[in-house]
Amino acid sequence: MSKLEEATFGAGCFWGPEELYRTTPGVKETESGYMGGSVEEPSYEEVATRTTGHAEVVHIKFDPKEVTYEKLLELFWNNHNPTTLNRQGLNIGPEYRSVIFFHTSEQEKIARKSKEEMEKSGKFP
Repeated sequence: MSKLEEATFGAGCFWGPEELYRTTPGVKETESGYMGGSVEEPSYEEVATRTTGHAEVVHIKFDPKEVTYEKLLELFWNNHNPTTLNRQGLNIGPEYRSVIFFHTSEQEKIARKSKEEMEKSGKFP
């Protein structure tokens, strides 16, 4: 097995995306949690106050020889609506925002290009 890489995505309530990625071939580990806020290791109750700035996220460890970061981004874009501000379905609040956290400068480059392509696709008016 090659060295595992990491990816972190916020796409609404973390349970659905976690299941999606957990069952994706090449993904070795998934973990739901919170990221991007001002409190270290916040509880659900703290995040629910909407004062910590955290997003619900899924942290992924994957084998890049089995699944590419580009493929994980494709799943990200195709399994939620990134244009609804601070909401996914019935879940409303900034913790449900659409967000990509980069682990490397290469991921940032790939993700920004992927976002541009998604915007040009017209999938989300």
